[in-house]
Amino acid sequence: MKYLFILLSIPVFAFSQSNNISGDSVFLKEVIVTATRQKTNAINLPFSVNRITANEIQSAGSRTAPESLIGATGVFVQKTNHGGGSPFVRALTGNQNLLLLDGIRVNNSTYRYGPNQYFNTIDVYSIASIEVVRGTGSVQYGSDAMGGVMQVFSKGANFNTKNSWSGSVLGKMVSGNMEYSSRAELAYESKNFGFHMGGSSRNFGDLIGGDTSGVQRPSGYKEQAYDFQAKWKLKNESIITITSQQLIQKEVPLYHRVKLENFAYYNFAPQLRGLHYAKIEIPGKSQFFLKTTVTASIQHTKEIRTYLKNGNANKFEETDQVKTLGLTAQIDSKFSNHWTAISGVEWYHDQVNSNKQQIAVTTGTVIMQRGLYPDNASSANFSLFSLHQFTLQKFQINAGLRYNSFALKIKDTAAGANQLGEVILKPSSLVANISLLYHLAINQSLYASFSTGYRAPNIDDMGTLGLVDFRYEVPAYGLKPEKSYNTELGYRLQGKRFQSSIALFYMQLKDLVTRVQVPGQQIGGYNVYTKENSQESFIRGVELDFAYQLSKSWMLKAGYSQAYGQNTSKNEPMRRVPPMNGQIQLKYYHKTFTASIEHLFASKQDRLAQGDKDDNRIPRGGTPGWNLLNIYAGYGIGKVQINAALINIFNVDYRMHGSGINGAGRNISLSLNYQF
Repeated sequence: MKYLFILLSIPVFAFSQSNNISGDSVFLKEVIVTATRQKTNAINLPFSVNRITANEIQSAGSRTAPESLIGATGVFVQKTNHGGGSPFVRALTGNQNLLLLDGIRVNNSTYRYGPNQYFNTIDVYSIASIEVVRGTGSVQYGSDAMGGVMQVFSKGANFNTKNSWSGSVLGKMVSGNMEYSSRAELAYESKNFGFHMGGSSRNFGDLIGGDTSGVQRPSGYKEQAYDFQAKWKLKNESIITITSQQLIQKEVPLYHRVKLENFAYYNFAPQLRGLHYAKIEIPGKSQFFLKTTVTASIQHTKEIRTYLKNGNANKFEETDQVKTLGLTAQIDSKFSNHWTAISGVEWYHDQVNSNKQQIAVTTGTVIMQRGLYPDNASSANFSLFSLHQFTLQKFQINAGLRYNSFALKIKDTAAGANQLGEVILKPSSLVANISLLYHLAINQSLYASFSTGYRAPNIDDMGTLGLVDFRYEVPAYGLKPEKSYNTELGYRLQGKRFQSSIALFYMQLKDLVTRVQVPGQQIGGYNVYTKENSQESFIRGVELDFAYQLSKSWMLKAGYSQAYGQNTSKNEPMRRVPPMNGQIQLKYYHKTFTASIEHLFASKQDRLAQGDKDDNRIPRGGTPGWNLLNIYAGYGIGKVQINAALINIFNVDYRMHGSGINGAGRNISLSLNYQF
């Protein structure tokens, strides 16, 4: 509570996540896309949002995409392993949040419940910006957006009146051999054509913890990625975009498995994600068809898990592959000066292949087994949506509706009692949102919003058979969608030298898919669990952030988040609810030099569900609170940008609640970026 007192004792000004503040300039008025599927000034949004830019990511030296969200209000980042990173948005994580990349769903039918590593399959150096919309998203984007939506916008091609080439080369290192990274980019711009391409190579050493942890081995891994985008402008002003990107991570260890569960090794070897899409944007000639956008995409994910338990005669290799086809079409309309709309259709189809090999350590004999998921399972996802905005003097109303249907086909061929034959499920959902925003002044708004959300059961929910986290799971068919009902009251201000926002929210969760222990059963020393729609819960909380330009060169910003979650079905706390947490940062700017000091903090989390108490990643009695102090500095010399950071100055030994590995101890990072 002492941090809340400190924050509330400071005048409630605002928060801007932009590095481009200098002199007496007005705060940049943030334009957000994700909240409404169109460019909207933040002052007109009836939802809580975060925006992180590539400049901020570079200045902070963020190691990965999920770690770039550390300190963002309403977001808390858990790390099961050094190669993971699972953001909690309003106390929900995993497949209860939706991850988008350039408007395309990354969540697929094997996207796991609880913390997962998929956000880390997006190369942090390929990111132009990240937007997080908290407490809404199912109407705008479909299933899974219960806690909110995280959308990554990748660096892309641009047009220019003059033909021009540009590029950059970056190198970064972190003390203790914890990181060696390199990145190269090349871009071409002309009046009607442009492209941007980049490649990254990264080598992460074992993570060195704070004063008592030392080297946490094994935790290091290697990563390579590429990204490419080209754009053409046609004679009718239509724009065609072609994008391709891929990332591969090699030999990513799960540290807590080796440390706590007697494994000789347990690795993702490798983990791969690829995305390729083509998009056309066609300007319209009538108010009903201002613009039509059609996107076709194909994604491929591959995850191979290799593991061996000490003393076991057999090692195992599990392979899961998902191929996803996507097609979306969107129409922007303006029916009058007071009424605009965005409507569309979306279709995604997943094909899942999964297998498992048991390999004798001494002889190399291979026995094929059922994989984590039923092989050749498929999932189809179809939806229609329409979002509308009405303005009347100082009032603004946003309302939307989405119908979503699914068709899941699973043919389970596991032996014995787990063989359930062919299962076909067709769940569907109808969700809506509505909000009322009132402009108290040109730079102040007050809003109230209500959003319904849902998460349709996927193949991971129904077909899992095998070791997951610290438990053994068996299939569960016949599940129905999870549902959320989020109510929010908020205030936002954008001033010349200050910005602020505050939000109070209450979310009801029904028909939650939860793991339930099967009494008296164990496999390989692990308790056996299955899933069922068995719980109802609620989450309430407060989120506050502000930024104040103290003078020509100084700026203060801070953020605070607190959530309280209760499982009403079991009359116990919800699982994995993050502790109270926040950030205070003081920044200095002078010409090409920048410097900042940052305080990150979290309180102790000892409100634990029984599942938390059983989780070997959470210390007995709860996760201790912590305080970190970081210093950042940057300096531009001609075409060279130098960034340095001193992280965890006091070498605090800490752990993000629910993580399987401790955070980094004191370290120094240095990066050089040459632009041409």
